[in-house]
Amino acid sequence: MMSSFRKLIGEENTTGREKKVEMTSAVLYKLVHDAKEDNVTWLFQVSPWHDIPLHLGDGAFNFIVEIPKESSAKMEVATDEISTPIKQDKKKGKFRYYPYNINWNYGLLPQTWEDPSFANPEVDGAFGDNDPVDVVEIGESRGNIGQLMKVKPLGCLAMIDEENLIGKLLQFRWMIRGLHLLMMLITLRSISRKNWGTLTTIRDWFKDYKIPDGKTANNFALGNKAANKDYALKVITETNESWAKLVKRSTPAGELSLV
Repeated sequence: MMSSFRKLIGEENTTGREKKVEMTSAVLYKLVHDAKEDNVTWLFQVSPWHDIPLHLGDGAFNFIVEIPKESSAKMEVATDEISTPIKQDKKKGKFRYYPYNINWNYGLLPQTWEDPSFANPEVDGAFGDNDPVDVVEIGESRGNIGQLMKVKPLGCLAMIDEENLIGKLLQFRWMIRGLHLLMMLITLRSISRKNWGTLTTIRDWFKDYKIPDGKTANNFALGNKAANKDYALKVITETNESWAKLVKRSTPAGELSLV
């Protein structure tokens, strides 16, 4: 981490040692000011996967946008690179895109990890996909790449992709504005009653998005239905514990970057 420090001259002074997280060119950075060095701010790269806290209290969590709503570039955390920056994925040397825009903000929960060595008996024995937990955020606002959002879980879709389990946590952003929408969609039961089409649309989007590329449709465990909020919270707890073992090196990391 120390090797990636960059020194910026002429920044406005602050008192003491203040830290904040900002996003620059799809890479998260932390600004640290030392009062002993006037007019100097140190800038160093932050891992969106490892350095951003998961828990915010009161049942809320940090969510990091990788793919903004109504876009198609397949942006994701590069889990095998130092500081795990958010980059556009490549396959066979070419940048990857969805065949059409995704209709929601899509990203990850920091400090979570789906263990590829664990065959989950609750989801047909599928293994974890070796990535942080994926999140579908269904608020009205379009996020930016690398943006942090405060969210609460509503439910979980368990998609099986090439024998890997990808838990799609349905999230709704906790916003100061738009509380009427928050109240309507705060629980899975409310979605089922007020806006059932949202769940069906999300499931069908992820089921079918590979078909235009000549591939077969994805499958879903848990009876092809969205699990409830309690199950989503269980997924968050379990994957956070798996991440903790990973960064403590109690679990083999393979090619994953832990810094």
